[in-house]
Parts: sequence; C-alpha cells; structure tokens
Amino acid sequence: MVINTNVSALTSARNLGESSALLNRSLARLSSGSKLVSPADDAAGFAVATRFDAQINRTQAANDNIGNAISFNQTQDGFLKKVAKSLDRMSELSILAQDVTKSDADRALYNQEFQNLGTFIDNTATKDFNGVSLFSGSDLAVTTDSDGNTTAVTGIDLGSASYTGATGSDISTTTGAASALTEVKTAISQLAADRATVGANQASLGMYSEQLGVLKDNLSAANSRIKDVNVAEESTQYARYNILVQAGTAMLSQANSSPQAALRLIG
Repeated sequence: MVINTNVSALTSARNLGESSALLNRSLARLSSGSKLVSPADDAAGFAVATRFDAQINRTQAANDNIGNAISFNQTQDGFLKKVAKSLDRMSELSILAQDVTKSDADRALYNQEFQNLGTFIDNTATKDFNGVSLFSGSDLAVTTDSDGNTTAVTGIDLGSASYTGATGSDISTTTGAASALTEVKTAISQLAADRATVGANQASLGMYSEQLGVLKDNLSAANSRIKDVNVAEESTQYARYNILVQAGTAMLSQANSSPQAALRLIG
C-alpha cells in the first residue's frame, strides 16, 4: 500500500474526465440538433456539409431568380392581354369606318377612338418591370442552377413594325380604314405569336424551378444525414455517459479515501 501515488484515483480521474467530455459532447449535440458540433467530430463530413450548405443556398437563390423571371413574364402577359383588347377594338373600328352609310364626320369620331387605342399600345411598349424594359425585344439570360448557368428567355418587342404599322394608321377615310385593317390584322397575328412566346417562356421556367426544388430537397436530405443528430440514438448515449459520470465520480471519491487505510496501520 502506497501513499504518494494513488494509481486508482488517477485512473478514476482520467476515466471521469473522458466520460465528462463525452457527456458534454452529447449534450451539445442534443441542444444544437447537429452531430457536427465542431470539425473534430467528423472532419470529412464537416467539409462535405459545408459545401452542401453553400450549394443549397445557391440553388435557392437560382430558384428565386427564376421566380422573378416568371413574374416578369406574367406581367408581360398582363399587358399583352390589354393590347389584344385594344387591337380587337381597332380592327372593329376599321370595319365600321368602311361603312358606306357613314359620313366623314362619323369616321372622324371612329378615328379618334382608333388613335387613342394606338397611343395606349405605344405607351404600353415603354413599360418596365423593376427598371427592366418589358417590351424592348431583348432576350434575358436567367440563371437556372447553382453554377450560374443560364437559359435565354425570348424578348417581346412592342415597338416592332408589326405594331407601329397598326398604331400609326388612320381610319378617317374608307381607303385609310381598309389599309388600317390590314395593318391591325398583322399586329393581331404578331400579338398571338408573342403571347405564345410568353407562355412558352413561363412553361420552361416553371420546369427549371421544379427541377431546382427537387434538387434542393435531395441536397438537404443528403446534408441532413451528415449533420443532423439522431435524437433517439443520442439520447441513449447521453443516458449512458451520464451514468458513467455519476459512477466515475463515486469511484474517484472511493479511490481518494482508500489511502486513509494506511493511517490505521500506522496507528
């Protein structure tokens, strides 16, 4: 029996320290919901999870961009619906102005409405969405993934000759009305094609958005398997470490009291 070196106490203290560290780590995992409290827990997993986090955020940002582009297209179509109504009315006025029973005074009244509708269409061509022209005719490059790849969204040009020919027409005479009708019919045909283009843009962007949504779900699931703690399993480990700490504390206390037996031998 020795007094200077209490091996039992040293061993108990070391075991207690290890158990306390495990208990603290388990407690940190349960309180944070993550099993990667520090890179030391899983160095490779921590690196992969860090990259996943960044990719997930970029994927969401790309999906937000697509959502804004869809809103841009929806706004375009909203204006084009009104342009369609205007052109429909302009074609109707062009026919009314060719009525042989109407006087030039009547045609002047028809022409006034015709010109106002043309001005409305010309003004619509200048509209923008958050500072970006809706009808400049320029294609837009919309990001479609986390790597910054883009897809071209076809632009719509309300300032093209197909529209300006109609808006610049005059139906104050029967001859002018006949010519205006031809121009308006051309504009209506162009409008039909443009609205179809807007619809195609929305459809393709919707598919990209759905694709990114699925990708984000899969990335999040993979990231969760690396990062997220299994509460049921970790709770079991926590209970185990808690018992070990309590037992270690009791054993350390016992080991520290053992040398007192030497005093009885001396006495």
